[in-house]
Amino acid sequence: MRRRSSLEGRLALAAALAVFGAVGLAVLLPALGLSLPLAASLALAAGLTAAVAGTALAWRPIASALKGVADGVRGFQENDFGFRLASEGNDEISDLVALYNRMGDVLRAKRNEIYERELLLDTLLQGAPMAILLFNPLERVAYANAAARRLFGKRGRLEGLALDDLDAPVPALKDALRAGADATVTALASTGEDETYRLVFRSFHLNTQRHRLAVVEILTPDVRRQELSAWKKVIRVVSHEVNNSLAPVSSLVHSARVAAQTPRHAARLEDILVTIDERVRHLSRFLEGYAALARLPVPRPEEIAWAPFLESVSRAVPFHVEGTPDPPAAFFDPAQMQQVLLNLLKNAAEAKSPAEEIAVAVEPAPSGGCLLRISDRGNGMDEDAMRRAALPLSSADRSGRGLGLPLCAEILAAHGGELVVAPRPGGGTVVTCRLPS
Repeated sequence: MRRRSSLEGRLALAAALAVFGAVGLAVLLPALGLSLPLAASLALAAGLTAAVAGTALAWRPIASALKGVADGVRGFQENDFGFRLASEGNDEISDLVALYNRMGDVLRAKRNEIYERELLLDTLLQGAPMAILLFNPLERVAYANAAARRLFGKRGRLEGLALDDLDAPVPALKDALRAGADATVTALASTGEDETYRLVFRSFHLNTQRHRLAVVEILTPDVRRQELSAWKKVIRVVSHEVNNSLAPVSSLVHSARVAAQTPRHAARLEDILVTIDERVRHLSRFLEGYAALARLPVPRPEEIAWAPFLESVSRAVPFHVEGTPDPPAAFFDPAQMQQVLLNLLKNAAEAKSPAEEIAVAVEPAPSGGCLLRISDRGNGMDEDAMRRAALPLSSADRSGRGLGLPLCAEILAAHGGELVVAPRPGGGTVVTCRLPS
């Protein structure tokens, strides 16, 4: 084991040698015939020279080691953790060099671990079926996976683009991204078929700056499967209801024949016919709701002023208007849009929302057209209910047939618009109807 030395001891030794040398010269030079003052001056000069030379000699390895450590720390700032220093000697500088080398090993191992985790995370995100977008505080894309590039129609990178620069497949999707609230968007795509998207948002701080994460899931295939299941249920429900109505009607018709042929039972004939009429009317009303989805007429848009239109609807279902009392006119089929608004207001009431909390607002859409919002403070909808919102027979009310929202979505799609269902902050639901300009 090497004997340990110290910087303090080496510097002290150099100083002591210089002093002893100066004293020796001061004693020796007078013996050679030099005057005492001259001998003292020469001894002092020689001592100082020896002290400086000894100190410089002792400082040289120290300066070299400190310069190496400084260069290595600069490399750390540039994420270069491969620079190492040779450890020589057995003093404080050697300890500093060894500590620097160990720190470099730890940092390099941590960097490799972080890089492997980032690589694994990026591989998972790039392979995810849902579109994932990360927006920085300036609302520019900081990260986008492959699904996001496919969804927003960009072959190259999305990073650095502003939200308005993204090519959304439907305008309502961009409006929902801008709003930043969880929502389900149903819209008519360029293919001529309805597309359904589910948006989920989360916020977090990255490098002390607030970022916004948006996840867009395409629900159309899942909706198609659920639609098939829903229509199978429709067939079972309709078949059950028809059989329940036709069976007693058939029995009543037989009773009517007997009553008509038997004079003493003729008085019962009127009651039998009334009962048959009630069953037929009930069956007709039941089937009418489902038939409305299949025979929705082509809308006939016209310029409509919102104030009188909303006032006419409020006579049937009470609500209050938020925002501008007389927003700009819009183009839509008044009869069909009245049906949309009545259905949505009826849903709000069935969700146990207080009447004074049911609000209707009309405002311009950022991407053009206008937005009709219906807000309530009812029971709200969980994530599964929102996913099934546009499907027939998905009503949470046992007395309902679940045709309201699907019919509204069909009417809006026929107008070239979209339907967005989202939870309302503080409880309740917000349904947004986007109408194009």
